[in-house]
Amino acid sequence: MNDAATIGLEVPTRTAGLLEALFRRSGVDGLHARTDRFERVVEGLQTLITQHREKDVEVLRFPPVMSRRNLEKSGYLHSFPHLLGAVCCLHGDETAIRAAVDRPDEKGGWVASLAATDLVLSPAACYPVYPLAAERGPVAGKGLIFDVACDCFRHEPSLNIDRMQSFRMREYVFVGAPGQVNAFRARWIERAQGIAEQLGLSHQLAGASDPFFGRVGKIMAVSQMEQELKLEMLIPVRSADEPTACMSFNCHRDHFGEAWGLRCEDGTVAHTGCVAFGIDRLALALFAQHGLDLVKWPRTVRTALSLNP
Repeated sequence: MNDAATIGLEVPTRTAGLLEALFRRSGVDGLHARTDRFERVVEGLQTLITQHREKDVEVLRFPPVMSRRNLEKSGYLHSFPHLLGAVCCLHGDETAIRAAVDRPDEKGGWVASLAATDLVLSPAACYPVYPLAAERGPVAGKGLIFDVACDCFRHEPSLNIDRMQSFRMREYVFVGAPGQVNAFRARWIERAQGIAEQLGLSHQLAGASDPFFGRVGKIMAVSQMEQELKLEMLIPVRSADEPTACMSFNCHRDHFGEAWGLRCEDGTVAHTGCVAFGIDRLALALFAQHGLDLVKWPRTVRTALSLNP
């Protein structure tokens, strides 16, 4: 049996070799075990991104779960309920839990007794940082910059290799005055294009919108596009006609400032913005562009990713 078929994915010609060489099946769409070859490139990407880190950046690494109440307060539940994953557990004493474990499948099985905890799966690396920043009081005049990362989850099972349910996200997040946020994003748009060129990746920038939920969400998406609050770096992975968003450059305006009471020293509501790197997608893009044999990758790319012996 073809290894790619056992992963349960359709195999476009461009990515057939990638599926076989880089992943092992898990039995769930959009959820894969990753090979050493893939992880070597991921480690190189993380190092390269760190090399471009600005001064006075606070580094935080978050677990793959976060406070349910904090995510609700940030507005994610109403904007993206279709993507959210919650941590549920069995509750009660030994008798109640044993009864749930032994319940027959035709009566709902053990999952019928699951109840929500105070945790959800983190949908993006930046969400836990805003309440932390708010606890510190007014934002200093130079603003705050964070380097954050975590394993993220979004409930969107897919047969496409570049759309994973569990994926790694790295972000630089800025909190401060509106002009500072805009300048931060502009710097990173230019810097990210340089990184893509350094890695030999064909790319283009395009306006985008988040996958807001429902009819109201469509209005929000149009507004986001019109205000150019989200730009994405698109890189061919599955095809050149439908390139994959591998980085994004986001201006949140005062959304998180209002939600968390973030204030600048002059009392005005702080704005926030971020640049996000889809680590797994970037690694896939590199293999799609340069092939599976790391030794044959351009020397400049190998050097940038610290892959040289």
